[in-house]
Amino acid sequence: MATVLIVDDEDAALRLCSDIAAEVGLRVRTATTTEQALEILDELPVDMVITDLRVPELGGLELLRRLREHYPGVAVLVLTQYGTIQTAVEATRLGAADYVTKPFHIDELRRKLQRVVHEQQLDQENRVLREQLRTRPGYKELIGTSPKMQRVYRLIEKVSQHSYPVLILGESGTGKELVARSIHFSGSRKNKPFVPVDCSALAPTLVESELFGYVKGAFTGAMHNKQGMFESADQGTLFLDEIGNLPTDMQAKLLRAVQEREVKPVGSTERVSVSVRIIAATNRDLEIAVRDGDFRQDLFFRLNVVQIKLPPLRERKSDIPLLVQAFLDKFADPGRPTPVLAEDAIARLTAYDWPGNIRELENAIERAVALGSGPILHSGDLPSNLQYGSPGERIPSPDEVTTLEEMERRAILRALRETNGDKLVAARLLGIGKTTLYRKLKQYRVDEGAV
Repeated sequence: MATVLIVDDEDAALRLCSDIAAEVGLRVRTATTTEQALEILDELPVDMVITDLRVPELGGLELLRRLREHYPGVAVLVLTQYGTIQTAVEATRLGAADYVTKPFHIDELRRKLQRVVHEQQLDQENRVLREQLRTRPGYKELIGTSPKMQRVYRLIEKVSQHSYPVLILGESGTGKELVARSIHFSGSRKNKPFVPVDCSALAPTLVESELFGYVKGAFTGAMHNKQGMFESADQGTLFLDEIGNLPTDMQAKLLRAVQEREVKPVGSTERVSVSVRIIAATNRDLEIAVRDGDFRQDLFFRLNVVQIKLPPLRERKSDIPLLVQAFLDKFADPGRPTPVLAEDAIARLTAYDWPGNIRELENAIERAVALGSGPILHSGDLPSNLQYGSPGERIPSPDEVTTLEEMERRAILRALRETNGDKLVAARLLGIGKTTLYRKLKQYRVDEGAV
């Protein structure tokens, strides 16, 4: 339970603020002067302060300055008399979260207090996530604490101390190159070259010369000798990304290079010895490719000494908040506070299945930061496909006219899907009571199996 310190010398205002704060769910402490307030702040942990600007002794603005200097994590809501808006603006400039003009409406104070409490909670979650990111296992940009990622980290730690080939499997966007870099930079070859090669991006006619190099005059346009990727990675690591797309005629030459630890540049009669660690990756099922004759079985066995399979994001959704925080930090404008995601946006992100995996999540957060209108990002700031739930959910046409009942039914179904059928959480998401939700489910004949 968070603690609020209320500072006001008017008994009626003090009692009213205390009642509303208790109603919101806060533990209440009170003071009638700034000196009393500072004594309480020195003795007890306080999360929030509500202070009148005309409080005796030092005054509200001076109290606000002391808070900013000595208790920067404490949120402040100021109370100001009617006609002194300029003073309230000054308080906001000094760091106050918001202000309420006396005499105030109970609903207004309750609403603003709830908003400040919510922002405090988001800020606390933000700090926890940052600490988890700071102490997370893995290497550099590898993020996640889910059991499946913990297994990946253990494999990385083991294989990084050896030089045998590693095959990394996973869908596009799961971070296969990051795993390859983690293996290389955690091992004995970390001070040697790490050379990535995208096999799917190489033209079939250039694959051999790119991998093995060529000598002057080997073909038209070969005006000088060129070192291939294997030689560039000598004593280091060669990362063959999307190895499943390598042309079949090149697979035999690659197998020989891996086995013999030597390459023959195009147009040369001499072989060059190389000491290279091979890490390969693919989003294809190579066992099926072998059965279909699209991939050499002997090359598959040679590369598949150790296999690391990366889970898709939909199987490690507990890592989404950590990933989101990392991307928010990455894309935040320098010199400005890092944005935070509201609960409705987090609900959308965790309900979505992410066919594009981490890469798609990163793009979604970059868009939200770029187009968001404030420090708190809501579901409306996310890409449109996320605002309508999971892939495959039909997005209504802008010109489509539907009944209010049908719109309500769709909203209930989406809320239940996003909360994995938890009716209490779904009711909160919809802003209705649990009893009302049950009545609506019965009214619209929503079957549990449809969720």
